[in-house]
Amino acid sequence: MNIQVIITIIDFLLCLIIAANVMYVLFFALASLLPKKTHLPSAISHQPSFLVLIPAYHEDTVIINTVESFLLQDYPQDLYQLCVISDHMEATTNEQLAAFPITLLQPTFEKSSKAKALQYAISNFQLSSFNFQFPNYVVILDADNIVAPDFLSQLSKIARPNIAIQCHRTAKNANNDIAALDGLSEEINNSIFRRGHNRIGMSSALIGSGMCFEYDWFKANVTKLNSAVEDRELEALLMKQGIYIHYVENIHVMDEKVCNSKNFQRQRLRWMTGQVQALYQMLPYIPKAIITRNINFIDKTIQQALIPRSILLALIPLLCVIATTSSYIFHLPSSIFHLKWWCLFIAFCIALNIAIPKHMHRKTLLSKLISLPSLVWKMLQNILKIDPKDGEFIHTTHDK
Repeated sequence: MNIQVIITIIDFLLCLIIAANVMYVLFFALASLLPKKTHLPSAISHQPSFLVLIPAYHEDTVIINTVESFLLQDYPQDLYQLCVISDHMEATTNEQLAAFPITLLQPTFEKSSKAKALQYAISNFQLSSFNFQFPNYVVILDADNIVAPDFLSQLSKIARPNIAIQCHRTAKNANNDIAALDGLSEEINNSIFRRGHNRIGMSSALIGSGMCFEYDWFKANVTKLNSAVEDRELEALLMKQGIYIHYVENIHVMDEKVCNSKNFQRQRLRWMTGQVQALYQMLPYIPKAIITRNINFIDKTIQQALIPRSILLALIPLLCVIATTSSYIFHLPSSIFHLKWWCLFIAFCIALNIAIPKHMHRKTLLSKLISLPSLVWKMLQNILKIDPKDGEFIHTTHDK
């Protein structure tokens, strides 16, 4: 077998993998432009009650502001209860929280995780003395999330039996290039994995906060969570049970974006590790999903196998250069080698451009891309650190 044949085989396999990733992103980016579908079941006839859970692990710098903000809800006070799960927070913080009309739980985990905090909350939840009715729904927020005063009022209009809800999580800060790019990445995800999917009748992806579930369903399924990526596990459970995830674009949850490269790397390592873990957990169910035509579960499994976009953004141009150089060195047909790679790169750029919201198409965006190479490098470094068996929760801190 000569060198040209070997190069051709390697090129073909690489192109097949990269093309599958690019076409997936491009397809759902285009789908996000389609008209909105309305296929939800009828709304419930009464105002629902909500149990709002905020797991807070070492979140002393942000939790008080989050609680104060949430308590400004215009929703009837007897129809919602805010519960903070204070994990390893300072005594002074807990004293301040105890003064609010909320439920404060203080577990002591040897190894903390968001899944453990949620399980503890459901196991220890009791109707408080604040005239709160038994909850119909569970809402999960992060300790740094800020919502509008009409958050629950708007959510009550969308709540339906047998659906889960993912609200529009968006950046509340863009104080430097890293935070701005992190916020941009989240909006691209919203276009592709949430709006794009819903527009063709498929389930949205969850994102870890701004999520709403039926209380009975959540109570029955939260005990099944056993990893550091509870949102991906919840997705899989919902898909297995045929429960649709509805993405609500007009209910915003403001989320603090990471502002330094160290936190960015730790956050992405948690996500990448979770993606691999979720893939391993979901693959054994694929044969049954195929037999039962569970398209949403198959799609969610494919999502776990996708290469992160920031890595693709560095990898594809590199392969373009390598393919172009190789075609001249080894006298290979350009149409087979470098031209297809450049076409893939253009298609990928078009997909990302479509997925970026119009209000973020600004000239200033180009100036922030100077931070992108270093962030991509940290993503590549994370590949070597991924341990599919590691269930330890990786915490990202907040800048004061």
